[in-house]
Amino acid sequence: MQLMRKKGLILELLGFVLLELFCIGLGETYYHNWNITETSYTRLCSTKKILTVNGQFPGPALHVHRGDRVFINVVNHGTYNITLHWHGVKQRRNPWSDGPAYITQCPIQAGSSLRYEINFPIEEGTVWWHAHSDWSRATVHGPIFVLPKLGTSYPFPKPYSEVPIIIGSWYKGDIMKIIEEALLYGGEPNASDAHTINGQPGYLSPCSKADTNIVARTFKMPVKKGKTYLLRIINAVMNEEMFFAIANHSLTVVGSDGSYVKPITTKYIMITPGQTMDCLLKADQSLSHYFMASRAYVSGHVGYDNSTTTAIVQYSGSYTPPSSPSFPTLPEITDTDSATIYTKRLRSLASKEHPVDVPKSFDTRIYTTISVNTLPCVSSSCDGPNGNRLSASMNNISFGDPSIDILLAYYKKIKGVYGTDFPNEPPYYFNFTSDDLSINNSTTLVGTKVKVLNFNSTVEVVFQGTNLVSGENHPLHLHGFSFYWVGWGFGNFNKTTDPKGYNLVDPPEINTVPVPVNGWAAIRFRADNPGVWFMHCHLDRHASWGMETVFIVKNGKSRLTSMRRKPKYMPPC
Repeated sequence: MQLMRKKGLILELLGFVLLELFCIGLGETYYHNWNITETSYTRLCSTKKILTVNGQFPGPALHVHRGDRVFINVVNHGTYNITLHWHGVKQRRNPWSDGPAYITQCPIQAGSSLRYEINFPIEEGTVWWHAHSDWSRATVHGPIFVLPKLGTSYPFPKPYSEVPIIIGSWYKGDIMKIIEEALLYGGEPNASDAHTINGQPGYLSPCSKADTNIVARTFKMPVKKGKTYLLRIINAVMNEEMFFAIANHSLTVVGSDGSYVKPITTKYIMITPGQTMDCLLKADQSLSHYFMASRAYVSGHVGYDNSTTTAIVQYSGSYTPPSSPSFPTLPEITDTDSATIYTKRLRSLASKEHPVDVPKSFDTRIYTTISVNTLPCVSSSCDGPNGNRLSASMNNISFGDPSIDILLAYYKKIKGVYGTDFPNEPPYYFNFTSDDLSINNSTTLVGTKVKVLNFNSTVEVVFQGTNLVSGENHPLHLHGFSFYWVGWGFGNFNKTTDPKGYNLVDPPEINTVPVPVNGWAAIRFRADNPGVWFMHCHLDRHASWGMETVFIVKNGKSRLTSMRRKPKYMPPC
């Protein structure tokens, strides 16, 4: 009898190991060493030190196949604390390696290190990684190419080559001091001084025409006529949504946020901070040079970087390059119609090989306002409206960082770190999108409130934009999940009529949803990933002001539906 029990235990453990390997994906395992260092870079005719990974800006690209696993040992040689987040990677059952500071870990302090484990069992397409502490992600970020699982292929003809296109922000000043000063005095942080493509501002940036080495300071993409290229486009900009186009060429959008979409042919895209777009580019024009360009889409009355960044598509062959390459037609900066026309075309591929599983009903609905707010300031001495301090909220709660990370508090059942009473609806109702909202009604509360979800429950979240202080588009990102963007509209959400127009057949499966200015967006997902997961606006000034909350998904009934154990080492607070 005892022997049979031992055999049963061995078989049970073997089954657990096999299931664990299946969940990871049975792919290859890779190991990397990343060093966080301060490195000198010259942009806009001035030189400064920036935080980098292995001295690179943008940072190193990860190339994996679906099913692979990666271990990255991060050593912080800088002067600031830091964490890294794997944006769009679900990190199933493993929030310990998700990365947001004071949510799933305390930061890696200067002189310390941490090993991250990143698994790719279900992701496929373009995701990315970036710092997730303060504003260090401005220079600490890079792409992740998740190729199809070995033995499978893309749902479109294999491209000749794949090229990352990372749209970013460049600040002449010290980025950390900029946000520290803004938070200290309560006003808007300075806008960036230039946008970049793959780390370069391009030909139109200040002092470029006087720079004899401007060609070397502009990203160039060589192409062969007749070939098709897969552009893996990432918006790593700090605070602006962006239009992007290439002169005389169309783009065919085939993926977004690590999932495939029905192909869309377009002259431009609109991409929010945090989003990725996979676009096919066919080199079908005359041999020449053509500008690719990107500039902001601005939906509110806020400060913004009005620069246009450029790069060059450069055909190979024998010809005389033009003195000035052709320039694309981009929508105007405030063109909400063009932004809307593009985004509403996105649909999941929803094929046999890449199916969707849209919840047709929900167990929990959260209707949350997303607002820019104010907080009182002593003697009205701050730089925000009426001498107050700028803030931001979800359901009128501005998220306050705890003293230790929420994941550790949840795991060890430490009380007093967070409250579990994040509300399912706003504390009071009014015409959220009215043009006549008084600044006197914009005061919010500060709290560390989370929402607890049962494992495998279905969830609907409706994000309601407001016109408090300033209405604008908000890109809302959820860690640990992809979700289905089932509906959106302008004005106030109507829970009776608006759900009748939901797309429950082939909505885009994404991880960052653009909530339209003075409008709403509805998402649905299944809470099948146990752990602690951050949700926040990906405009960094809004996240810094508190437009954030946290989902805690309870464990399921088995080990494989429960959160993994705490690693032996996590950074102390």
